[in-house]
Amino acid sequence: MSDLLSRAKELEDYGIDIRRRIHKKPEIGFDLPETVKLVREELKSIGFEPAACRTAGITALAGKPGKTFLLRADMDALPMKEETGLPFASENGFMHACGHDMHTSALLLAARILKEREGELKGTVKLMFQPCEEGVGGALDMVNAGVLECPSVDGAMALHVLHEKSGSVGYSRGTACASSDIFTITVKGKGGHGAAPHLCVDPIHIAVHIHLALQALNSREVNPDEMLVCSICQINGGTATNVFPETAVLKGTIRTMNGKVRSFARERLVQIAEQTAGTFRGEAEVKFLHEGVPPMENNRDLLDASIGYIDVLLGEGTCKELPRMTGSEDFSIISQMVPSVLYWVGTGSEEEGYPYGVHDPRVTFNEESLHKMAAIYANTAICWLKDHS
Repeated sequence: MSDLLSRAKELEDYGIDIRRRIHKKPEIGFDLPETVKLVREELKSIGFEPAACRTAGITALAGKPGKTFLLRADMDALPMKEETGLPFASENGFMHACGHDMHTSALLLAARILKEREGELKGTVKLMFQPCEEGVGGALDMVNAGVLECPSVDGAMALHVLHEKSGSVGYSRGTACASSDIFTITVKGKGGHGAAPHLCVDPIHIAVHIHLALQALNSREVNPDEMLVCSICQINGGTATNVFPETAVLKGTIRTMNGKVRSFARERLVQIAEQTAGTFRGEAEVKFLHEGVPPMENNRDLLDASIGYIDVLLGEGTCKELPRMTGSEDFSIISQMVPSVLYWVGTGSEEEGYPYGVHDPRVTFNEESLHKMAAIYANTAICWLKDHS
């Protein structure tokens, strides 16, 4: 085990160079031409035969026929301007503020180790480089393209950076992350002059009442033991101070830890929006973005086994249990189909000089954690295949 970690450390400069190249040219959603090109070229240089997977995904295989273990990294950035001042900072208005550049470079570094040790593999390792995690839809796109087939995947793992002590590893048992359903409510009224409200149907007035009514979802309609968050994060309507607009738009998300609660909340959101609008002589149309993502489920057996692998690799007690997170991760789609596990790897705490968390334009990551992420990826796949050969 120490040999594998030592090898990852020896390859650290390779991983850091890849990370900085990706970081300097971030891309978002499914539009990742430069990132995809870089990943494909690196995989080929290592000795893999990368394959395209639907819109912008990439897969590659190592090992031999047998059980198959999948390692996933996401590649997309966020549509925000970077404010780090790093010498390799983005200049295109996008930013890897969620650490996906760390994920991708760590998996490429792990790929080098796996290729070097391919003869030791007691089965197949499938590498999954995924687009559009932030925008939601990337994992589903690759699943629909057959990423869990040919060969059929028996277990899966993903890593994500965390604003914690460098090299620390966290996990949650059972449901680890919330579901996410992104919605848009378009309120339709009747525009007119602000001085004559009786001749109009004010969509802003309706939108405000819909916002307030939705607060009853978690306070009055769901068991208090269940987690439910319904957040309206954007309201737009009107272009003048004295004119009622024809429409107003609300946008937000629903997050839960329970599939039944999720279905109920989606249904009630539509009912509340439509019926509240009707009360005030207007209309409301609700649209959900994609199919959303379900809660992330950590498989008990895989979690217990992989905790052991990581603690042997990095030191007893490295893995620590964390509270479940109300944020979402679309790796959850895979977790509903095959035994899966998601770990959070610390990439710098405030005490270590990293004061900002993910999705902050000033966030930076301790690159010393990168080789440990790569070692976790590679070692977990090697050990799990050995235990299930």
